[in-house]
Amino acid sequence: MNPPPTDVAVAASTLSRVVIEAVEPEIDAGRFPIKRILGDAVSVQADIFADGHEVLAADLLYRTSSATAWQETPMRFVDNDRWQGSFHVTKLEPYFYTIQAWVDAFQTWARDFLKKYEAGQDVSVDLLAGADLVKAAAARARGLDARELEGFASEFKRLSSSKDRSLAALIRSADLADLMACYPDRAAATNHPRELRIVVDREKARFSSWYEMFPRSCTSDAAKHGTFGDCIGRLDYIAAMGFDVLYLPPIHPIGTSGRKGKNNTFPPLPEDTGSPWAIGSAEGGHKSIHPQLGTLEDFRVLQSEAAARGLELALDIAYQCSPDHPYVQEHEEWFRHRPDGSIQYAENPPKKYEDIYPIFFENEHARELLEELKSVITYWAGHGIRIFRVDNPHTKPFAFWEWLIEEVRREYPDAIFLAEAFTRPKIMYRLAKLGFTQSYTYFAWKNTKWELTQYFTELSQTPVRDFFRGNLWPNTPDILTEYLQDGGPPAFMARLVLAATLGANYGIYGPAFELCENRAVTRGSEEYWDSEKYQIRAWPTDHAYSLRNLITRVNQVRRDNLALQTDGNLQFHPVDNDQIIAYTKATADRSGIILTIVNLDFRYKQSGWVQLPLDSFGLDPHQPFQVEDMLSGARYQWQGARNYVELDPSQTPAHIFKIR
Repeated sequence: MNPPPTDVAVAASTLSRVVIEAVEPEIDAGRFPIKRILGDAVSVQADIFADGHEVLAADLLYRTSSATAWQETPMRFVDNDRWQGSFHVTKLEPYFYTIQAWVDAFQTWARDFLKKYEAGQDVSVDLLAGADLVKAAAARARGLDARELEGFASEFKRLSSSKDRSLAALIRSADLADLMACYPDRAAATNHPRELRIVVDREKARFSSWYEMFPRSCTSDAAKHGTFGDCIGRLDYIAAMGFDVLYLPPIHPIGTSGRKGKNNTFPPLPEDTGSPWAIGSAEGGHKSIHPQLGTLEDFRVLQSEAAARGLELALDIAYQCSPDHPYVQEHEEWFRHRPDGSIQYAENPPKKYEDIYPIFFENEHARELLEELKSVITYWAGHGIRIFRVDNPHTKPFAFWEWLIEEVRREYPDAIFLAEAFTRPKIMYRLAKLGFTQSYTYFAWKNTKWELTQYFTELSQTPVRDFFRGNLWPNTPDILTEYLQDGGPPAFMARLVLAATLGANYGIYGPAFELCENRAVTRGSEEYWDSEKYQIRAWPTDHAYSLRNLITRVNQVRRDNLALQTDGNLQFHPVDNDQIIAYTKATADRSGIILTIVNLDFRYKQSGWVQLPLDSFGLDPHQPFQVEDMLSGARYQWQGARNYVELDPSQTPAHIFKIR
């Protein structure tokens, strides 16, 4: 069946002959933005081609959200109709980019003209045609450029009857080429149909080291509730280990109705303190501070003292309420009711959480609810908080998060949102696309070499890396993996090195981590025995068996080596032992190459031969090179692509080598 004649007529009349396809990066046909860091180069590629044999030209167009005019940078032909261009994001605001391409009549003319001229053919008429093209460009130009192009056009006409051998040099003139490139004929240009978006984040979104701590446990006596003042006494300890983000679980008043006792028991004892995630009491809700922690002024002092030590505070955002929360008293419509009229508490059958009421978003007063929830974040942002760890975002509507994050970032473009969403991959990725800056990952449960290699290749080497930034945690207050329960200190050491070198963003829940706390409630459970979620713990941070020194060294290595401060440069390497994993991260210019090798077996010494791509590292396979273990300070001389390693988990189960 023939297409309608009108369609043919329209297609012919537009003369937009160039095709733009397979643009990268482009997330879900432009539905979602890509993510970049302030100062990053944004590299864009596309398939660009047309019918016929003419020379094509293409520009990458970009602008900030606050600008109306596009800036342009030329794209270059790479291979097989693939083109590439790049620009830098230099402002902390959203950017847009797109592509425009066209048939370049002058470049096509110049190419064909030189072939004829060098073959000794008569080119007098061709020169006149070229003069017309240059004259048309002069009409599009202004000022000195227009006069120079007029001069070139006149020279073409003068030489149309000349045998002057300088003609080829004139056509190849860089000045002429540059001027013509500035004023192309784009009347029939093809525009990519979408303006694609970029979210620009500050550097801490790319590279950060998190330490999670319960403020109420900053005490030497478990019978005494810690305060913000006590937290200040813990800051030097945390900063000395090299962390730059201090994450505090909810600091709000805790409800008493349905309160759980130690180890999640019910009913509680009178002295039980309850879960910080059961937010809200007569003392206030999400914009209030637990009275036993201190006042808002005490919190500001903590924030100031942390900043003086290079620590930025991150707060927990948990959109849920205890039965005693003011929201419950004032807005029952914001909660789901059961047939008997009571409010539905949280459940994960057979588990019951009587101390928590989930928020019901699908109510008739949703707009008022959304504005109130937004005000929680803007309240704390107004008090200087810019990092928010969001509890269980996958249990709230997607549309809510897209709206909320965009609204907050419009006022606070430096805000960072970490999604605590241990759920299915597509949901985690959707949350990242909707605006979450970072996300928890499946790292805690990836223990074998195959699992780690497959997962982190997906995160670092596929289009996922354009929107998803992992934050790697070997433990959390909710997660004590079987690997850590069984492996003791060697397992903790191995997971520390993996988290800190596989990911540019990582965190630990301490002091449980550095003290290798591995007691679970029961076998098969990932819940801690005597979990801080339900009680105060007095941690002996000066314990002789603490991993504090190793953590300090690992964080120093991260700070000293740019290669470890990004994720897209991860490359795994073969080892002839499945209990040993090896991978490198390198700077773009290969001046810094970090090779990490980890024994995944926390029980036994393992050895093997590591194979490296020396050519891509700029190393001569016939010459020795040196690797320095930045954990121990030991140096080894290696030669060739295959070299031997041996790692004993009872000592340090990993090398972090700098290749020299």
